[in-house]
Amino acid sequence: MTDLSLASGSTDIALIEETIDANFQRTVKLWGDRDAIVVRHQNIRWTYKELDARIEEVARGLIAAGIEHGDRVALWSPNRIEWVLVQYATARIGAIMVCVNPAYRTVELKYVLQQSGAKMITAAPGFKTGNYEQQIADVADELPQLETSVFFGRQSWNDLLAGGSEIDDGAVRERATSLSNTDPINIQYTSGTTGLPKGATLTHRNILNNGYFVAKGCGYTETDRVCIPVPLYHCFGMVMGNLGSTTHGACMVFPDEAFEPQSVLQTVAEERCTSLYGVPTMFIAQLAQPEFDTYDLSSLRTGIMAGSTCPVEVMKQVIERMHMDAVTICYGMTETSPVSTQTGADDSLEHRTGTVGRVHPHVDIRIADPQTNATVPRGVQGEFQTRGYSVMKGYWNEPQKTAEAIDSEGWMHTGDVAVMDNDGYVDITGRIKDLIIRGGENISPREIEEFLYKCADVEDVQVVGVSDPKYGEEVCAFVRAAANKQPDEQTIRAFCEGKIAHFKIPRYVFLVDEFPMTVTGKIQKYRLREIAMEQLSAGEAS
Repeated sequence: MTDLSLASGSTDIALIEETIDANFQRTVKLWGDRDAIVVRHQNIRWTYKELDARIEEVARGLIAAGIEHGDRVALWSPNRIEWVLVQYATARIGAIMVCVNPAYRTVELKYVLQQSGAKMITAAPGFKTGNYEQQIADVADELPQLETSVFFGRQSWNDLLAGGSEIDDGAVRERATSLSNTDPINIQYTSGTTGLPKGATLTHRNILNNGYFVAKGCGYTETDRVCIPVPLYHCFGMVMGNLGSTTHGACMVFPDEAFEPQSVLQTVAEERCTSLYGVPTMFIAQLAQPEFDTYDLSSLRTGIMAGSTCPVEVMKQVIERMHMDAVTICYGMTETSPVSTQTGADDSLEHRTGTVGRVHPHVDIRIADPQTNATVPRGVQGEFQTRGYSVMKGYWNEPQKTAEAIDSEGWMHTGDVAVMDNDGYVDITGRIKDLIIRGGENISPREIEEFLYKCADVEDVQVVGVSDPKYGEEVCAFVRAAANKQPDEQTIRAFCEGKIAHFKIPRYVFLVDEFPMTVTGKIQKYRLREIAMEQLSAGEAS
């Protein structure tokens, strides 16, 4: 009889049953004199004792400003030292930090502040083309519950810190010891392809344990230095990066406000980082730098790739040219804190490129039939579902949407199509809604992407389905050309002829310089579909 696609993680190491701050205090006690954080673009280099003192200063300031247990404090900023201070200070006093996407504009900002009921917003003055001060001013009158706006590097930030001097010495500790690790501590707005974003509500227990076990999967100790170029507003940065580091006494290293390939390479080389995070497109960008070979990356041994599946050729280069022999792949979603599966440091190249690993500790996973919700046999595709400590409390103030996502047995329905092999490794083959159905044939975009990565003219590629009156959908490839190459539709089709089934060969090919992405580096396939349809409509019209 074939085994079912069901697996449970190891419980050999107990879950951490304490708050984020209690765990952080343990780290300060053990490794107080070791480097805790380096923020290169702000010339910050602090030990754990120094970081703890700065967090205390912000925590006192928040209490003085009237922030109570359970109040929502929004945080809108690229990667800066203040981001980390607010993250740990709100956790220390039991405020719920609301992460605001740095790419948001006024309409989106107003929605998350209103929906979360944020009492305060702490923010950078601006980022790239966004003037945060002006945007907050534009919506403040429509948000009566928003009492205070604090801007980093401005007088309002200085005033917040100064206000803490009026607080009794024991006030912060009294608040910290009154908290429960099952209290909500973070709201993250998930970017859906349709509808308004939903606020995934996460607890101390959710994200503290997930950060700990992800980092354990990378073998972290207090000697590790973790380069974090991914955005902090998302779980990849604040959980897998920050909490992963502080639960093990490792050092957090931030190269810049946002990802810039040369800055990352320089930081890894000069700070002697042992671990590096990123989505595959970030690693592709670093490997493509003309000066890549001038950087000494020999200190690297591990790291995490997440966000999308890593092409085989990219993984080979990461291991060989970046010395990341123990690099791991993580898979999950914001609603699950985020990681549900991870490859092992000693897993084969095949497992690290063809799968997202096996079940995480203290987590259950299964592959279920999307129609019947019955667990399918191993080797059969279905929807990836997960349950356990990592599943969110729910969507903030949206019980109906929570019930749609988490069923009565506690399974979180991810919407991802996956298959589990006999050894428990999971392969994510796409989103249920991303599957291309051409003339009755089910086509996995990822399969075609993996094939086209082998073409010498292609640096990166994304495949989507576009509407077609005859076949229902047609295959469309968006290609980023390799250096000094200019592939066209004929080149790509010729590369495919005779090697893959005719119905999988892209009918349309668009050359692009970049892909539309979320701030976390995930490619927005729904936008690619929209762009394709716009281009095709324009072509027909002309």
